[in-house]
Amino acid sequence: MRIRSNVYRILIRLFIVVIVLIGLGALLFTGLQISGRNRLYNAYKDRTPDLSQAVGAVEGLTPDDYAGEEASGDSWQEGDVRYQGSIYRYNKDIITFLFLGIDDLGEVEVKEEGTEGGQSDAIFLLVLNPHTKEGSVIGINRDTMTDIDVYSNVGGYLWTEKAQLTLQHAYGDGAQLSCERSRDAVSRLFYDLPIHGYCAVNMGAIPLINDAVGGVEVEALEDVWEFRQGETVLLKGDAAYHYLHDRDTGSFNSAGRRLDRQKQYLTAYAAAAADAMKEDISLPVKLYGTLSKYMVTDVTADEVSYLATRIPDYSFSPERFYSLEGRTVEGGVLEQFFVDETALYELILKVFYEEVTG
Repeated sequence: MRIRSNVYRILIRLFIVVIVLIGLGALLFTGLQISGRNRLYNAYKDRTPDLSQAVGAVEGLTPDDYAGEEASGDSWQEGDVRYQGSIYRYNKDIITFLFLGIDDLGEVEVKEEGTEGGQSDAIFLLVLNPHTKEGSVIGINRDTMTDIDVYSNVGGYLWTEKAQLTLQHAYGDGAQLSCERSRDAVSRLFYDLPIHGYCAVNMGAIPLINDAVGGVEVEALEDVWEFRQGETVLLKGDAAYHYLHDRDTGSFNSAGRRLDRQKQYLTAYAAAAADAMKEDISLPVKLYGTLSKYMVTDVTADEVSYLATRIPDYSFSPERFYSLEGRTVEGGVLEQFFVDETALYELILKVFYEEVTG
């Protein structure tokens, strides 16, 4: 009886220890969520885009649209804008992330700061709107002509000039510096839009993350690699890489058509990942482990903890996958994409602002 009693006491103690650990784990996770939320929102709590920069570039926009008048019975706030008879206010609760696909097949290696950081062949903004619980994705043409900071081959700042956005990542170390400079260039393009975090992934990881969800089915948008336009294919392994990466550089606007393929793939991947998570809820953890050697990000563990509990509540639909409008021209050796400033302005209002009513 004494032996049995001792066994019971040990089991009870173990049970209590497990309960305490679970409680501490829950408290720790809750603490991480709170910390992550505070970190995300405090970073840019007093910052809004400066749309006054668009005056003169956007059709129908004048300095009077920033005159600071009363707006429809609601007090005009700093940063409010008037456009085509309506008043708009930046949604400060929105969270925006920059995603980059880097033209590098290997794992991330920090390089000597200079000009060998690698170009960003895929550039997207992920926008999370907690007011509507909607997620939006904005695809940006790699050849977009915008202000980028130019550095020497030993890392010294030289000047800022108009050039293809893809080149900004090359002016850095292929890691944190390259990402920070790309983030700043994209922010400037969107009139100093706050960007809460970045994630750059070397494109050599594509086969790994593609196959982690069992492959992705698409209808080929054009003839590329072994694919023929209109055929339905299940992308597996290197086929996913070629569909997202390859293009005929001798064909006009090939970067724009590749961007269309990348947008199509992201939509299909999101659906495949959702199905895969129903079978394996640990998929995000596995994906993170798979990507870690190919990825550079400034999103911290507590921010990930917060986002992991929020993103499942968001809806994503093809209607909220946008591309910047503009025109592609031959720019000598390299093509150049010039953004339609009016369309960009209207897209910013649509995605990042809310109409002031009442």
